[in-house]
Amino acid sequence: MLRVLFAGTPDFAVPTLKALIEDPDIAIEYVLTQPDRPSGRGQKVSESAVKQSALAANLAVRQPMTLKDPNEIAWIQEQEFDAIVVVAYGQILNAAVLQSPRLGCLNVHASLLPKWRGAAPLQRAIEAGDTETGITIMLMDEGLDTGPMLNTALVPIDDQTTTAELHDQLATIGGPLLVHSLKRFDQGAIQPIQQPRDGITYAHKITTDDACIRWNRDHTQVMRQIHAFNPIPGAFTFAGSSRIKIYSVRPAGGSPRQAGILWKENDQILVSTHNGNLQILDCQLPGGKRMMLEQMLSHQSAPWIEPIQLLEQGA
Repeated sequence: MLRVLFAGTPDFAVPTLKALIEDPDIAIEYVLTQPDRPSGRGQKVSESAVKQSALAANLAVRQPMTLKDPNEIAWIQEQEFDAIVVVAYGQILNAAVLQSPRLGCLNVHASLLPKWRGAAPLQRAIEAGDTETGITIMLMDEGLDTGPMLNTALVPIDDQTTTAELHDQLATIGGPLLVHSLKRFDQGAIQPIQQPRDGITYAHKITTDDACIRWNRDHTQVMRQIHAFNPIPGAFTFAGSSRIKIYSVRPAGGSPRQAGILWKENDQILVSTHNGNLQILDCQLPGGKRMMLEQMLSHQSAPWIEPIQLLEQGA
């Protein structure tokens, strides 16, 4: 029986936790997750998705403010775990923690390393126009996603793939791949492989500026940007002083108008880019909920009732 400490926080980590719980050869004795924090408009203190799942499975949960605390490090060392599994935990593990388990610390990373090391691999892969990404099971070291690899799984990306869809797909794949890799690694059936030195890219954190739509670019670039930031933070533009978030688009026919012109035509909501038109399928107006196309077409006071110029900043 493999004794495992699980460390994770958001919903992306939950399928891996569940896969570990369900395996008869693995015992999850404790779960580490980030402390409860205020979230949402009401700033209500909420539990992480991992904490909720762990408590539902009657697992012991620990929420240290930092794993740099000598007491926390000593506790982990004293447990003599076989492995620590880390999925989007949100805290840095120092050398003392990384070296404490017999098999080391295994990480589920949402890219095909060494491409897209860092904080936002899903968004950056879609934004860059990659045709594939995947999951890498990695042995962690002190670098930023630089450890040797145990296993990978590939997933295709097309122009309509959003981060929301890719997130769910990779989360589902990650759990079984991690369990398989952990058990095979324990058996000596797979060996760590060092990451290639070529092809290293970094998935830098998302900024507000990243999500601001620049309509004077190629229509494919605009489409990738919109899909990359669906659902968070949501690619945005301005109609006058109204900030509109756009979550999903697809190419549309017809000659483009001036870049950034938004208008309603028949059963479509269209916007022009530098070299083509896009049909908006999913958006959100200020103070409202997300709307799909049918709701958009029936909206009585939307900006697209008459053609309007979209801006990068509010008027």
